[in-house]
Parts: sequence; C-alpha cells; structure tokens
Amino acid sequence: MSTLTEAPPPLAPRAPEPQPPKRRGRWTPYWLLLPGILWLLVFFALPMIYQASTSVQTGSLEEGYKVTWHFATYWDALSAYGPQFVRSVLYAGTATILCLLLGYPLAYLIAFRAGRWRNLIMILVIAPFFTSFLIRTLAWKTILADGGPLVGALDTLHVLDVTSWLGWTAGDRVLATPLAVVCGLTYNFLPFMILPLYTSLERIDGRLHEAAGDLYARPWTTFRKVTFPLSMPGVVSGTLLTFIPATGDYVNADLLGSTDTRMVGNVIQTQFLRVLDYPTAAALSFILMAAILLMVTLYIRRSGTEDLV
Repeated sequence: MSTLTEAPPPLAPRAPEPQPPKRRGRWTPYWLLLPGILWLLVFFALPMIYQASTSVQTGSLEEGYKVTWHFATYWDALSAYGPQFVRSVLYAGTATILCLLLGYPLAYLIAFRAGRWRNLIMILVIAPFFTSFLIRTLAWKTILADGGPLVGALDTLHVLDVTSWLGWTAGDRVLATPLAVVCGLTYNFLPFMILPLYTSLERIDGRLHEAAGDLYARPWTTFRKVTFPLSMPGVVSGTLLTFIPATGDYVNADLLGSTDTRMVGNVIQTQFLRVLDYPTAAALSFILMAAILLMVTLYIRRSGTEDLV
C-alpha cells in the first residue's frame, strides 16, 4: 500500500518589517541651546581666559604687559589684602544670616497665612527692584545719618552701646561703620532670600501639616520635623543667592562704609580703575572666585540636599 505525499504549499513572502519613522527635528534642541552656549563662550569663558592670562603677566601700562607666568602675583595679592578677604566673608556671612532670620518668617507668612494679601506682599518684596541698586544704597545713607530718628532710637534703646562694644559702630555714629555696611547688604539682598524660600514653602503639601497635627505634634515640632526640612532647597538657594554677590559687593562698602570697612570688591575696583595694576586685580578676582567656589561646595555637601529651587 502506498501513500502519496503532497509537497507543502510555498511559503508566502515575508512582508518587509516596518521601518521606524525618522525622527524629525532631532537637532532642534541643540539649535535651541546654541545661542545660550555662544553667549556663555563669548561673555563668560573668553573673559575668564583673558583674566587668567592677565593674572600671570608682568609689566606696566606704559611698557605693556606680557605673559611671564608670574604666579607669585597670587601670593602677593593674598598677603597684601588678606584682611579685606576676611572682612568680605564676615560681612557677607552676617548679612546672609540676617536675611535668613528676616526672610524665613516673611516667606512663611506669604506661603501659608497671607491669603488674599499674598500678591500685595509679593509686590512689596520685589518693589526695591523697581529702582536702581545705587539709589537704594544711597537711601540708607539718609536713614543712617547722624542724628536721624533711627540712630536716635537705637541710642535710646542702648543698642549702640552693644554694637560699639562689639566694634561694629563708633559711639553714637552708625554711618562709616561695619554695621552700616551690613545693613546695606541685608536690605539690598533680602529679596534674593525671600523669593526662593517662598517658592520652596509653597510646594509643601498642606496635608503633611494636618497629618502632623493628627499625630499630636506641636506647632514647633511640626515646623522642626516637617516644614523646615522640606524647605531646605529654598534655604540653600536663598543663602547662595545672598552670600555670593554680597561677598564681591563694593557699592555698600563704598557708600556706607569707610577705609576701615573696605571689602575685597573695593580693592579689585581700585586696582582696575585707579591703580591700573591689572595683574593684581585679576589675581584677586580669581582668588575670590576660588574661595567662594570652595565654600559653596562644602556648604552644599554639608546641607544634605542637592535640590535647588
């Protein structure tokens, strides 16, 4: 008995696999980044390179400056102007702490208690930006004038006795003292502290406060365990935005201080515009930048948060 075997039917040709659609505009993000990158190269990187080369030059304005890799300029500048560096960090640190102590309660009020007055308070916070930095500082020269109502009130309350003992004022005089410089720094940079703090506090879910209350946590415990830890990104951002520009500031020390309150920014300005010692001025600028970068890096690591508002 024989069986017939039929050949299997021919296989149908496989359909070609669909090709993934070509991504259009793959280079669009890079083209959008190009203007910003060029801006940073032209107005940040190139001036930095030029200043770096200036800091290792020798010569004079009449004879011209030449790159001789004279790194001793850095040590000479740091040795000659070390007190100004210490003073700048001290004034900026004090102003930053004052801004945090003044700005945190106000930012907390705006975020949780302001209600319909929130927009008005925010306008008042940013109102100083409507005038120039110079005019705001000159206004403090009038406020802190000898014999003015503020100085008189401080003298009546014997506050000036304490500040004089600390060496921050000279008797009943506030102008041309460290206290005047710190007051100017605090006022001018306070909005830079309040805005990041408000942004960070506003993001906190109100149900977390309710949950803490349900667990019988007291208001201070809720603030210490819930509110303040969650607002740390705003604290870090605000302190950085206050401390960094305050360290290099020279306007407040120039208008509200004296020769005994000169900061490193005043020294750099004098070296660039009056003494015309460009290598020393450039070296001071790089020393200041390196010191701030080191302090900021240590501060961010110590703060325990990498999130910035």
